[in-house]
Amino acid sequence: MQRFDGLWKSKRTNVIECFDCQRKQEVSGAATSTICPSCSAHIDLSNYKITTSFSRSIRTKGEVYVTTKGDLSSSSVRCQRAIIEGRLRGNLDCAGAIIINTSGKIPGRLSASELIVEKRSEVQFFRRVRVGNIEIRGRMLGEIVANGMVTIRKNGALEGSVVAKAINVEKGGTFSGQIVVGRADLQQAELLPGESSTVSKPTEESLNLAPPLPAT
Repeated sequence: MQRFDGLWKSKRTNVIECFDCQRKQEVSGAATSTICPSCSAHIDLSNYKITTSFSRSIRTKGEVYVTTKGDLSSSSVRCQRAIIEGRLRGNLDCAGAIIINTSGKIPGRLSASELIVEKRSEVQFFRRVRVGNIEIRGRMLGEIVANGMVTIRKNGALEGSVVAKAINVEKGGTFSGQIVVGRADLQQAELLPGESSTVSKPTEESLNLAPPLPAT
């Protein structure tokens, strides 16, 4: 694991929010840590580059970058932004965006204000993905709860259950599964209608999406 200088550091100043008391403050873009003026908690601002197997917890207002050879299995990772090009087996919570640019199975919990599944990526999520907005450019299998928009781009494919305020399937994109539009306020333990007996969870089988429905 290495620390690196990411795009977030290119700004002269950044506005961050304390993990403990949610107090906001402005900090220098070059800073690697700070102290909350309200509760005196230490706040890590470092960026982390994961190049090998890594299992320790991370709590930073910086970025986390998992390279193609990286393997992140931490039980708790909280950050501002994340780019995943390697393996992700742990839990990831981002205040900003998570960019998935890899293929495989993701068993951990993911939450973010925005999630992007890039082109040529094929991912299977075993736990509910909670996001503000999600953009699917590749192929995804899983369950989504979005407070905002679910967008499936041209040549993108989604199979699974969706609860969202809105969904947009571009021409050439495909969706197959169950959908509830206009409601995204499900609690963590709440099931989709009829899910307990009719909707199966993703299994440990290979990631092969069922024949999806074309966009109209």
